[in-house]
Amino acid sequence: MRFLKKAEEKLKRFKEVERLLQDTSVTQDPARAKDLGKEFRALEKVVAVYKDYLKIQGERAEAEKIAGDKTQSPDLVEMAQHEVLNLGQKKAKITHALESLLIQDDPMLSKNVILEIRAGTGGLEAGLFATDLFRMYSRFAQGEGFRLEILSSSPNEAGGFKEVIFSITGQGAYGRFKFESGTHRVQRVPSTEAQGRIHTSAVTVAVLPEAEEVDVEIKPEDLKIDVFRSGGPGGQSVNTTDSAVRVTHVHSGLVVSCQDEKSQLKNKQKAMKVLRARLFEKITNERNAEIAKSRKEQVGSGDRSEKIRTYNFPDRRVTDHRIGLTIYNLEAVMDGKIGAFVDALYERELEE
Repeated sequence: MRFLKKAEEKLKRFKEVERLLQDTSVTQDPARAKDLGKEFRALEKVVAVYKDYLKIQGERAEAEKIAGDKTQSPDLVEMAQHEVLNLGQKKAKITHALESLLIQDDPMLSKNVILEIRAGTGGLEAGLFATDLFRMYSRFAQGEGFRLEILSSSPNEAGGFKEVIFSITGQGAYGRFKFESGTHRVQRVPSTEAQGRIHTSAVTVAVLPEAEEVDVEIKPEDLKIDVFRSGGPGGQSVNTTDSAVRVTHVHSGLVVSCQDEKSQLKNKQKAMKVLRARLFEKITNERNAEIAKSRKEQVGSGDRSEKIRTYNFPDRRVTDHRIGLTIYNLEAVMDGKIGAFVDALYERELEE
């Protein structure tokens, strides 16, 4: 089995790293020792589960041998048969745990993540729901122990968001948010609706793994940087200096603007973080067209035009259309309790 081969490779690497950490040339190099220590801790989890797997596998093989031995007493054979069933269940659980750890070992899943929420069809109501989604993700991130930072936002006159872009920082952030990419549909009575009619609005969510400078090389000559004066809703001035920044990547045509900070430097840094993530996504998608096709067959393509979830306020239900899961506790979901969806989508990917 392929995952066992990968687990065996992890065990070999674990032993190698363990040996290197005792090498004097490594202990005298703090940077290398730190990197190897981090790798050791990550491998340690996989190796512990793999060793349990090997132990259970060995015990089951021994029990099967006794159960099939006609020279043994009937009582001992019966006990061995029960043990085979018991160990079979344990093996199934430990196999699932080991596969899960090996899938999570994908370096992409451990990255920080950038989310872009944009109001779609539905006018001001879509903007208000974009704000609700931002709050939902904020609460979920907080519950998972991640840190959130707004990179860019564009409010509408109703107090919602036309667009909000934010980063979520923490080990495994991308792995927990990657399934949220797509169109989120809301069905409810808007506060502006006098007749009490239910309206349908849509919000798109893009989920981008945050790229390091080593992931994407951006040359200064490929950038066009403009500065301008920040402005708020209704033309209200945010500040009186040219602190807002617009960064254009000439080669790809990607444009990122940021005006949330009063500092031009901070706005540029945030804009570059978003630009780097968008370029990384573009490069990754081009390199992994076949993987993207496979993922579409499993749990959805992540295409922002694909309707992935419906939030029905009158019936208090939320349905994820990719896996057919419906939860009748909309208030809890909107308060950030989306773990059931995230886990179910992950389980489906694991099964595939």
